[in-house]
Amino acid sequence: QVQLVESGGGLVQAGGSLRLSCTASGNFVSINNMAWYRQAPGKQRELVASITRGGNTNYPDSVKGRFTISRDNAKNTVLLQMNSLKPEDTAVYYCNGAVLINLFPPETDYWGQGTQVTVSS
Repeated sequence: QVQLVESGGGLVQAGGSLRLSCTASGNFVSINNMAWYRQAPGKQRELVASITRGGNTNYPDSVKGRFTISRDNAKNTVLLQMNSLKPEDTAVYYCNGAVLINLFPPETDYWGQGTQVTVSS
């Protein structure tokens, strides 16, 4: 079984910073793409940032220049540094990993349990 465990959420004032961390554990071969998503009340889950195993990153315009995703493949960890936070960044943030369970594809999607980020104005 594979588990993704997030940490680092909390309450911060607008303009502040938070860093989220997600570590994968269990029996698997490797993790390819990793990503952070978020879901605000009454809204659909949306992509916040993604990173390939080789380190290529992707961000939507809403967070570009403010959020930075990084990973440590040896530790099966992905980080999300969030700066200049805005009240509209308030949401539950979820870690996602495309996990290779066996030697061959396909990968299996795994999700963390979510961590709350609240930005006050």
